[in-house]
Amino acid sequence: MTAPASSRAAEILSRPVHINGLTVPNRIAMAPMTRMFSPGGVPGEDVASYYSRRAAAGVGLIVTEGTYVGHESAGNSGSVPRFHGEEQLAGWAKVAEQVHAAGGTIVPQLWHIGMVREQGQPPYADAPAVGPSGLRIGADEPTGKAMTQRDLDDVIGAFAEAAAAAERIGFDGVELHGAHGYLLDQFLWAGTNRRTDAYGGDQVARTKFAAEIVAAVRETVSPEFPVIFRYSQWKQEAYKARLAETPEELEAILAPLAAAGVDAFHASTRRYWLPEFEGSDLNLAGWTKKLTGRTTITVGSVGLDGDFLRGFAGEGAPLKGIDDLLDALEREEYDMVAVGRALLQDPEWAAKVLAGRFDELQPYDASALKSLS
Repeated sequence: MTAPASSRAAEILSRPVHINGLTVPNRIAMAPMTRMFSPGGVPGEDVASYYSRRAAAGVGLIVTEGTYVGHESAGNSGSVPRFHGEEQLAGWAKVAEQVHAAGGTIVPQLWHIGMVREQGQPPYADAPAVGPSGLRIGADEPTGKAMTQRDLDDVIGAFAEAAAAAERIGFDGVELHGAHGYLLDQFLWAGTNRRTDAYGGDQVARTKFAAEIVAAVRETVSPEFPVIFRYSQWKQEAYKARLAETPEELEAILAPLAAAGVDAFHASTRRYWLPEFEGSDLNLAGWTKKLTGRTTITVGSVGLDGDFLRGFAGEGAPLKGIDDLLDALEREEYDMVAVGRALLQDPEWAAKVLAGRFDELQPYDASALKSLS
């Protein structure tokens, strides 16, 4: 690619975007990535430095790693940060303060893992795994607890309390983790939701629990406080899983969430350039914005090869260069681009892209990540 292509990328990605009452200074977000560097669930100075370093280098919106809400079954690792408890919230307040001082905006990702159990980490809770039907992905028989109405109410309350805490300690919004096979997604997907009550059945019924969480969060925070909802078709243990096979089925899921108070959707795909449904070039984020009208973030392998201009190929798709991404942004098919592992590899990734210094981008190297901060 020639210099004008990098200049065009820098210009388009530098444009601010609004999410409810929040103005994000550019179109680049940092995707949430679990790190397990918070002993006792407390984010320390190293966590604050990790996020503020990337904000100082130009990331407009930081979405933190997943943080456990205050429910006994929210997660089982003692190294994943929590978003409840005095010491934990004090740590998060320092993170937000340092990101703001670096010129960025930041939202915590609020998380309940449901039936998924994390391995190889010191546990902080010995609570039973819970889910809509007590089923792990791919299992035919329950290995956990099917949630009662009291369980549902407790989890809804935990998300609302965490969101209120986020606003109180200075965050710019919240993201609710409804993707990748975790609790909210377990309700959304027929493969793990076998309930016969009001929370199971068709797409609309399976959305009821997530929509109630959104509504509770929306009621707890200020009207202008952004609420982002991250969702996906794929699951950590089932890459080919799908919530919706058609745009009509997707609309049945997204409409109740938008009506409940979602300000922006973070549509997670493994490769952002792949069309979501036959007969259209729109990806999942593009369809999300078309169906809901909400601000939308696309994500999925952005910048992984270090050559952001050349683009990528894979899974039968032709090579997609940066022009396709920029064209979609200019057509307002979606509004932001979230970058994950490329930002782990290269904390200066956003600064280089926004300045047109594409020749300085570092290729992603998974073997080197343990030494990165």
